[in-house]
Amino acid sequence: MAEATDLDKPEKTGNALVDDVAARIRERIMSGEIPIGAQLRQAELAGDFGVSRTPIREALRQLQSGGLIEVLPNRGAVVRVPAPWEVREAYEVRAELEALAATRSVSRITDSELEALRAANQEMYDRSSGKGGEPTASPRPANDVFHTLILTIAANARLAKAVNDINETFPRNVSAQLIVNDARQREENFREHERIVAALAAGDVERAGREMREHVMKAGEHLAHWYERRSSTVFRG
Repeated sequence: MAEATDLDKPEKTGNALVDDVAARIRERIMSGEIPIGAQLRQAELAGDFGVSRTPIREALRQLQSGGLIEVLPNRGAVVRVPAPWEVREAYEVRAELEALAATRSVSRITDSELEALRAANQEMYDRSSGKGGEPTASPRPANDVFHTLILTIAANARLAKAVNDINETFPRNVSAQLIVNDARQREENFREHERIVAALAAGDVERAGREMREHVMKAGEHLAHWYERRSSTVFRG
């Protein structure tokens, strides 16, 4: 039986097309390819994606309702700059959720998974510090691997989804840049991860939850401070 090719697959239309376009725009925003404060021009996006302006317009409405973009007078759709209080609120919730994940992981984690966490943490540090070359602009994958692995070990799909929903609220490249550009924060992030792994390895439920909670709260505070500085410089119309 002949293998199906992209040409054989039906083109996405209607809601499916809008959802696909929205997901592609969201990915550009989350990666930093489209930075916060940037205008989202329908004609340019339509040309990039090879679609008409109609699905672009509907996709932007979808992203606006989700809080990722906003429409400003005389500027149109722009990537929204989150308010610092929104970041603090979100990370307060995330801290509790990830603390729960850490405590659930204590009785489930294996030696190989502990080694995977250590490897991800080291990779995050090496990539962001430029060990063996120039610092990369995105240590995010290794940092995400660390947190995602703990959520996976926790074995609670609703918990993992709740954390992911919070993470998708803010462009993820910003927190990565903070690690790259601030040596002190990079070192702190690395050591905090080490303490989380040590607590998991020791089977200490209380300490694992506490270390994770404090780690996420500190990350949220760093991010909130960044947005405080950024919100005063982004042109808002």
